[in-house]
Amino acid sequence: MVMNSTYIICRKIHNDHSYGIFYGLNPLDFSFPLVLLELSFLIVISRVVRFILKPLRQPKVVSEIIGGIILGPSVLCRDKKFGTYMFPDNAEYVIKNIAVMGFMYFLFISGVKMDISTIRKADKKNWYIAIVGIVVPLCCGVGVAISVRKSLGKEMSKASSILGITSSLAITAFPVLYRIVKELNLLSSEIGKMALSTAIISDVIGMNGVVIFEASKQGEHRAIAALWYMISLAVVVVFIIVGLRHAMMWIVRNTPKGKPVDQIYVVAILGGVLVVGFFSDMLGLAVANGPLWLGLAVPDGPPLGAILVEKSETIVMDILMPFSFMYVGMITDLSSMSGHWSHLEPLLYMVLVGYAVKMVSTLFTSRFLGMTIRDSLTLSLIMSLRGEVELLLFMHWMDFKMIMQPEFTVLVLLSLSVTAVASPLISIIYDPTRPYMVNTRRNIQHTPPNTELHIVAGIHGEENLCGLMKLLELSNPTASSPLSIHALCLVELLGRANPVFIDHEQEDEKRDEGSKSSSIRNALKIFEEARNGCVKIHSYTAISPKRSMYQDVCELALTKQACLIILPLHKKIADNLRATTMNRQRFQSVSSNVLSHAPCSVGILVDKTPCRNLIGGVLRSSTDHHFVVLFLGGADAREALSYADRMAGNTRISLTVIRFLSHEDEGDNHVEKKMDDALVTWFWVKNEGNRRVVYREVVSKNGEETIDAIQAMKNEPYDLWIVGRKYGINPVLLKGLSNWSENAELGIIGEYVASLDFGSRASVLVMQQQILRGQEKASHNPVRSFSFCTK
Repeated sequence: MVMNSTYIICRKIHNDHSYGIFYGLNPLDFSFPLVLLELSFLIVISRVVRFILKPLRQPKVVSEIIGGIILGPSVLCRDKKFGTYMFPDNAEYVIKNIAVMGFMYFLFISGVKMDISTIRKADKKNWYIAIVGIVVPLCCGVGVAISVRKSLGKEMSKASSILGITSSLAITAFPVLYRIVKELNLLSSEIGKMALSTAIISDVIGMNGVVIFEASKQGEHRAIAALWYMISLAVVVVFIIVGLRHAMMWIVRNTPKGKPVDQIYVVAILGGVLVVGFFSDMLGLAVANGPLWLGLAVPDGPPLGAILVEKSETIVMDILMPFSFMYVGMITDLSSMSGHWSHLEPLLYMVLVGYAVKMVSTLFTSRFLGMTIRDSLTLSLIMSLRGEVELLLFMHWMDFKMIMQPEFTVLVLLSLSVTAVASPLISIIYDPTRPYMVNTRRNIQHTPPNTELHIVAGIHGEENLCGLMKLLELSNPTASSPLSIHALCLVELLGRANPVFIDHEQEDEKRDEGSKSSSIRNALKIFEEARNGCVKIHSYTAISPKRSMYQDVCELALTKQACLIILPLHKKIADNLRATTMNRQRFQSVSSNVLSHAPCSVGILVDKTPCRNLIGGVLRSSTDHHFVVLFLGGADAREALSYADRMAGNTRISLTVIRFLSHEDEGDNHVEKKMDDALVTWFWVKNEGNRRVVYREVVSKNGEETIDAIQAMKNEPYDLWIVGRKYGINPVLLKGLSNWSENAELGIIGEYVASLDFGSRASVLVMQQQILRGQEKASHNPVRSFSFCTK
């Protein structure tokens, strides 16, 4: 007689909240404080790991995965007492559900940022790299899988499982790649843009591969299930694209220009992620697919896409996603691999071959298409990156019983290893600023007279236009020496992943009709027409993250062979200028990065003049102007004097040059002093008969006397102070001014005359001469430096 055995498991139930330690209760015996402790523990561990790995240039996802593994049964939870106390029997259920929600919102945000339409504009090179990078490793992976099929487990040996695993090894997930490329600050670089475009193509192909995999899995038991899967998929996709997409477009159309989207729509869409996830799971479409498709349906960029990302990204990435990594760590157990190598070994071969062939095929395809070895290797490493999407796939395979804990552990470790090795190699091999390191002189001082002067003008907003156009108007553009202005409107990238660079002479004017850059272009066009051919203006718009805006500025200056970049000091910084108490770390300035990497000279403009009528205030101004140059010596001061000399050709400008000399030549660099003397002598001889030009010298023993001399001039009716930034200044002239930041964009003297404490209402232009890469010694040759002056 066989009796059915019934097992009864008694489990302690955790109450929700504690009355407090003053009642003698342990808060960790209650469920909610325990969840908070688990989350806090993981965040602390991940931050510590990230701090330790920072010198190795590891991305954030690596430290998060390692943090989850440390908290799981591989390390801390190997102690059964700790594991039982920290993660009771029902903890896995709670953590897994929050983890899945984290992945759902992660894919939703990634979908919002993705712009599928970029596929239509993708170069053929991107298509070739994407297709070859998928087909070749897929075929090789399938070949390896077939050869070791007998050694694989029952579920893994099925055709659908082999297809699913090998295709995941061949496809690069855009959400993973975007995060790491952004951390490496490569979004606006040429290789970064190519990688993002290629990844989007790869992802679109991958989405179709996922559909085929899911349908084949559904049809393994009943063929009709595959048909119902495809019907359900079609219904959901049509509903999202036709119904929800049009609803969100209606929201965008009914949101006033410049105003944020109504909060009720934001809450409804974020709540809709859960609803779409529910129906996707109910219909067997995989719970994460629906949120991704919903994100793709959201119009990217402002106003809707930007506010959705702004409102949700921090909560998702810093609160929900740690639960995702915690769950991955809970089911990653290094000890589970022992005793299973007969099944793990063929899987290891499949994965290693897949990753290796993916990298090699991308490398050779890129090289065949004309890319350099350095760029080809960098692109192949970027396309090999793995992260959150792969972890979600591994979890999905466990739900299908395709893999068990040992296989899951191997896959997680291999994905972690690939990303941990590739990321620092990318940083070492590829320097996005390397193309800007030119060896030819591109500055004002060495530009021959009566030639066209190319200038790149960075514009943050309409408030920068008045000061910029006044400066250009007074730069003495003539028919024999015209100005070619490349005006670059800098717009922060919000709510989308791909940076955009628009050349408005080539792009359709309707592309960004109504945007803030259109009003800027109209103002510049009127200014150009009023100058009767002496000024040519070419308009561009760069939409990119603040951190990488400098790459757009430097790239434009490099391609257009500009001699000068003019950047307005960001309004937030300019409004907060103080003599000794200004805190620049509160604002991330584009100008500081441009100064470090520019392929030509740079001018930082602090505009203080009011301009109520933008066009009229510039074009109808016929008043005389009085400029002053503070010449403290060095390359930057020479560039400032050269630019001022060009301005002095304008009959409406009076120019005063104040040269500061150290007492008894103390602290002088003799080479720099000779070059200063040569330029000043040339300038004085040229303007000796010009009554509008005044030259004076001031002898100073220290920084205090330098400041006193400048302070004595603040009540003079100057309209513009022109100073060199910092390179080559005699340290004696700045002695005792150590409390001023020498690393600021304006330099010590520039920061002082621009500060509110100085009390001058005049604008300030700070000049930095181009720094030649690899030819610093040649720049000190006084004979070569003034070749055009002797003609």
